[in-house]
Amino acid sequence: MNVNPTINCKEVCVNGCILGDKCPNIEFREAACKFIQETSLDKMLEIAEEARIRKLMQPPQWIFPEEH
Repeated sequence: MNVNPTINCKEVCVNGCILGDKCPNIEFREAACKFIQETSLDKMLEIAEEARIRKLMQPPQWIFPEEH
């Protein structure tokens, strides 16, 4: 029986991947592990700060409720 379940990884795998080698997102998991191993915490904080500053510099985005 070959079952390829469709799951919401964001909700189901919060404590770790439940599909193991059958995970459809395995390439992303491997890239994330490599990034964590090869990047210092100081560099990660620097990247996060740059992203925060870019977001602060963006113009506001107005969201209008749909009129019924």
